[in-house]
This record gives sequence, C-alpha cells and structure tokens, in this order.
Amino acid sequence: MKLYALTIHQAHQLLRKKEITSRELVESVLSRIDQVEPKIAAFNQVQKESSLKEGEMLDQKISRGMFKSPLTGIPVGLKDNICFQGVPTTCSSRILENFIPPYDAAVVEKLKEAEAVFVGKTNMDEFAMGSSTENSAFKKTRNPWDLDRIPGGSSGGSAAAVAADECMGALGSDTGGSIRQPAACCGVVGLKPTYGLVSRYGLVAFASSLDQIGPIAKDVTDAAILLNEISGHDLRDSTSSARPSEDYLGSLHPEVKGLKIGIPKEYFIKGIDPEIEKSVMGAVNKWKDLGAEVYEITLPHTAYAVATYYILATAEASSNLERYDGVKYGFRASDGKNLNEMYEKTRAEGFGPEVKRRIMLGTYALSSGYYDAYYKKAQQVRTLFIQDFKEAFKKVDAIVTPTTPTPAFKIGEKVHDPLQMYLSDIFTISANLAGIPALSLPCGFSKEGLPIGVQIMGRYFEESTLLNMAYAFEQASGIHNKKPNL
Repeated sequence: MKLYALTIHQAHQLLRKKEITSRELVESVLSRIDQVEPKIAAFNQVQKESSLKEGEMLDQKISRGMFKSPLTGIPVGLKDNICFQGVPTTCSSRILENFIPPYDAAVVEKLKEAEAVFVGKTNMDEFAMGSSTENSAFKKTRNPWDLDRIPGGSSGGSAAAVAADECMGALGSDTGGSIRQPAACCGVVGLKPTYGLVSRYGLVAFASSLDQIGPIAKDVTDAAILLNEISGHDLRDSTSSARPSEDYLGSLHPEVKGLKIGIPKEYFIKGIDPEIEKSVMGAVNKWKDLGAEVYEITLPHTAYAVATYYILATAEASSNLERYDGVKYGFRASDGKNLNEMYEKTRAEGFGPEVKRRIMLGTYALSSGYYDAYYKKAQQVRTLFIQDFKEAFKKVDAIVTPTTPTPAFKIGEKVHDPLQMYLSDIFTISANLAGIPALSLPCGFSKEGLPIGVQIMGRYFEESTLLNMAYAFEQASGIHNKKPNL
C-alpha cells in the first residue's frame, strides 16, 4: 500500500483500526518527498527529524485509542508565509531568508492542538505576489501534471505538494485567488473561507483586508476536516469573526436537490478557453442532473475587478512591507554609509522585481494628489462588488464560474508580461474584494491532460453550502481519483 497516496480521512480510518502507525505515514511521505522533490521543488524546508519524532510520540497515544481530531498523526504542509515557532518563515524572499519566528500563527496553534504532523514549509511567490510561483527568490515549483508548466500561485508549493502526494493536506493563503488558482492548476481542492472565519494572526501580511488562510486538500472531505480545525474566533485578530464554529465535516452530504445555482454571464465571455468553458458547464449540468436549479444572473461590475484589486492590494502591500527596512527583521545590506543608504540598499537587494513593482504602484496610489483619484475611488467600487453579490444571493444559493481563464501555462510564458500574469486571477479576485467564501475543485482535464477547476462562490459564512455542492459533484464524477504520473 502506498501510504503517501492516502487522503486524510482514509489514513485516519487506518490509524483508528491500528493497521498503520503515524510514523509509517510520515516515513512514507518523507520517502515520497525524496523521490519527487527534485522534479517538483514544492518545499522551502522539510522537517524530517522533528516530523518523525512527532509521529512516534503520537503513536503512543494512538495505540491507546486517543485521537484529538481526524488530523491526529497526519502529515501536513504549511505555506512559507505562516509563522511556525523556531522554523524559518521566509515568504520566499531574501529579505526574510533568516527570519525565525518566536511564536506560532493561530492556525499553527490549532493544528498542533489537533495533533497534525508538520513535514515542511512550502514554496510560494515572494510575499504571495504572483500567479505562477515563479517569483520565489529560491526556486521555481513545477506542476506535477506537466513539469514544464507552472503550478499556479502564490500557494503553488502547497498545491503541488498535495497533488504530488508529498503531504496529505496543506494550508495556503488567498489574497486574490492564491489558494483557488493553484488548486485548479494542480487538480486539487482549494478553499478561501469567508474573511474573518480563520484568524490571520501569524500570517505575514500582503494586503490585510483581502488575505485569508485556507485549506488545500486531495478531496472535499479533507478540505472540510482542515477547515474544521483552523476556523474559529481569535482575540488577537481584530477582524476575526465571533460566530460559533460549525462542524463542516459532520454536515457534509451530497444532496443538492432544489439548490439554486447562478451562472454570471460576465464570466462566460468571448475569449474564454473553450476547454475551460466545456468542463465548467459539464459540472453545472452534473449539478442540474442531481436536482439543482440553474439560473443566469448578472454581476455587472465584474469588468472593474482586476483594476480595483491591483490598486487596493498594492496600496496595502506598500504599507505592510514598509516594516522591512533592515532594522527590525531579517536581511540588512552591509555596505550602507548612513541610515538612509542602509534602508535603500537593504530594500533594493532584499526584494525581488515583482514586490518592488507592487510597492511602487501602491505608493503612487496612496500619494498626495492621487489618493482620491485611485485609492478612494477603488474603495467605492469595492462597495459596488459587495452590492452585486448581495443582490445575486437574493436569487441564488451559490454562484458557479471557471476558476482560471486557461489551464496551467508554461514556465516563463508570462513572466515578462505582468498584465497577462495579473489576468490569471480575473475570475477569483471578486470573492476577495467582497469577502465571501469561494472554493475550487477539479471538474475536468484539457486535451493535453491538464487539470481544469470550477469555482463555487457562496454567501458569507456559508462554507457548508460550497462543500456540499463540491462533495456532490465529486461523488458523482469520481474525478478526484485521477493522479499525475510522476
């Protein structure tokens, strides 16, 4: 039996029956990492010794039938912008290359409490800025389905690691689609929760009003398991919701009869890849066959999403990244002749080109004389997106769109064209601007064998609706069982 190929819930059942041990699971995953990591390059660090020790320690509890959660003894990965005490948290940036957090992020505390085993920190676009994981300062992660193609970004390392069976589940962060877009490119499930459902305490900030941590998993059941463990109120995050936690796993069911699904006409326009449209509409028809009702709807301000996002996200990024000056954190240039020169050299040498581009765009949008014309106007347009979704959700229970405009593109194909790269997130950005939950799951494959993702968006805090819809499609299609040939 290839233990590394198991899902979280399959491994949990075998652990409960005492047919396997946590150490065997961890060893299998570490062996898989040794086997495929030279091709995939999904991890910035792998924690071999500590994960084996953790697995052994948990086996003592498991042998007595003691389980804190379905994640007890399960190997998971963590995006490298989530703080883990004593382990480097680099954001795939030279400027944080040697930063070791003295504390755990809230989600890490929760996963430790759930007795998950951490096998490593996954690669990403620098400070989560990118759609291809080509902006990492350390390495380029490759797509397990085609090693010449990108895995998506910015959580490309987490998505590739899950798809390649290098861990059984992982966490990513999503600012404009950074969980869903790589999940679609790598053929796995990715969920961006409602803003505030998961604490951002300990997540290195990119754009604070948009960032959200969420699960990347092999199937919908595993996504529900991970969301169960990481959601909940946290007093250390002022934007954390005080709503009582839900049992997403316990409420999982495949029933969609009578569910009203909206198809926004603005997401199916001329130019969309025909294979994407065919696969997404195939999924819609599957839900229809299962008893859902399908309606055409409109989200009239969709055309302004990319422009609005890149003003707000870069403005917040320029403010958040101001703290990296060579004094408080990580890298400092050694040859500055005075304080100002040390600041300038540190930031010039520590940040990569994409981060510098976004800092400059954001600083311009916030500058005196342009604030009203750009930042204030973008905030006003953001309100229109929220109103669009509120109106739509008066008529339907969920909205279905493609996750990406194309399947995974080739490495280097868009690296010199930032605008084309930014359009990779064209279908995912609106959910972040509105703060609603959104999920991507595999719905088909292109003629070249590349995964295609369908996105489901829902009302605030109705993650259960998205998970149940996805679960119904998954059970009816069986598409999640297909694996890349590595």
